[in-house]
Amino acid sequence: MLDPKLLRSNLQEVADRLASRGFALNFARIQALEEQRKTVQTRTEALQAERNARSKSIGQARQRGVDIAPLMANVENTVSQLNENKAALDKIQAELEAILLGIPNLPHESVPIGEGKDDNVEVRRWGTPRIFDFEIKDHAAIGAKFGWVDFETAAKLSGARFNFLRGPIARLHRALAQFMINLHTSEHGYEEAYTPYLVRAPALQATGQLPTFEEDLFKIAREGEDDLYLIPTSEVPLTNLAAGQILDAVQLPLKFVAHTPCFRSEAGASGRDTRGMFRLYQFDKVELVQIVEPSKSNEALEDLIASAERVLQLLGLPYRILALCTGDLGFSAFKSYDLEVWIPSQDKYRKISSCSNCGDFPARRMQTRFRNPAAGKPELVHTLNGTGLAVGRTLMAVLENYQEADGSIRIPPVLKPYMGGVDIIR
Repeated sequence: MLDPKLLRSNLQEVADRLASRGFALNFARIQALEEQRKTVQTRTEALQAERNARSKSIGQARQRGVDIAPLMANVENTVSQLNENKAALDKIQAELEAILLGIPNLPHESVPIGEGKDDNVEVRRWGTPRIFDFEIKDHAAIGAKFGWVDFETAAKLSGARFNFLRGPIARLHRALAQFMINLHTSEHGYEEAYTPYLVRAPALQATGQLPTFEEDLFKIAREGEDDLYLIPTSEVPLTNLAAGQILDAVQLPLKFVAHTPCFRSEAGASGRDTRGMFRLYQFDKVELVQIVEPSKSNEALEDLIASAERVLQLLGLPYRILALCTGDLGFSAFKSYDLEVWIPSQDKYRKISSCSNCGDFPARRMQTRFRNPAAGKPELVHTLNGTGLAVGRTLMAVLENYQEADGSIRIPPVLKPYMGGVDIIR
């Protein structure tokens, strides 16, 4: 959430910066509500002062033996007006807060200006795509050949956009997740976490999925109890580990990693990437989250990117890094980079990780602060998240980049210990 004070003092600047990411701020409505808020708040404060003064005069009149009935009537009238003004003020503030919850984060000044993904800026590439001397098969065809990736059974069980992995491909999927978790905990300084897969609405509001993206979530309505939502990413529970806390500076940075399934309804994605495992309703990710001091968040973003890159490098998968433009930023992010892995069957790079600095945007919603000795009072932390990596998409990349002419799959050397020493899947 943006700082409400920023909207009050620099509304036009905020509107201009949001416009760079394609968001049209309801400038006129916010301005009108702010004028109403000021008027009603001033009137409310005046009525509170009047009520206090009249209450005091009643006490003095009672001590003098004066008839206080007229004074009581005046107080009751003042209290009635005060309650009406308080209700009006609450209504105005509720509408302002609802508007605030729907406003995305402001892009960092270093983010390139652009309308969408075509305007993202390539930062660097690593690795050289393999040149095949046989006809390339996509991951769906490779997996289906021996029934290792079974979309038909998944469709019978759950409908479209689910998959059913079996045998060595299921093991390879597990191996990838274990490899990533072990790498991030042993070499990159992350604490492993096992999180709930169901969360309440406030947790999703804190990280920006609610209220704007409710249609992308799978919701479980419960009579007499809070609704629950399947997590779209473990970023949600991991970031909320610090919700409502005031941390000591010595506790920072907090670095968490978790491997979980993720559930997304992919609203608005109909017709895109329907073949294979690229865009599913249920998929696995290894997620990285950092909670840091504001002065360290730029450095933390580079650390996130390096951790995700290291996974791809050890797997020997060519990739490139893109700096996202303003029009392609996620809702809560003020600066983001995407890592795209080479997919041979598509002859192009496809997203496998996104690393974002969200600044104090989620922290303001969560009220997560730290004690800064230099400032003398608690300050909001900065939160960051990154995918390290999307397990299913990494599996796709391994299947396609390590395929052989006979349909077998070579195992990247770093995965052999997780595959029982197997060199190749036949």
